[in-house]
Amino acid sequence: MAELFYDELSRVREHLDGQCPADEQTLSAVAVLAERLERLRKQSSLFAAISFSPTLQRLTRRTAFSVVG
Repeated sequence: MAELFYDELSRVREHLDGQCPADEQTLSAVAVLAERLERLRKQSSLFAAISFSPTLQRLTRRTAFSVVG
């Protein structure tokens, strides 16, 4: 499980560093990380103020569009 989490973080980091495109794998990793952050926020108010960077927030919105459309 921890290895999968590392893979998702690595994929998103590679995209943010310009090493890979915002393809399906990257958008999937962003969706998983967004879901995990939302679960943490529901579990504890300590996570309420944590948010993604503006760049990652744009990717999160893009993920929502790719799932819907």
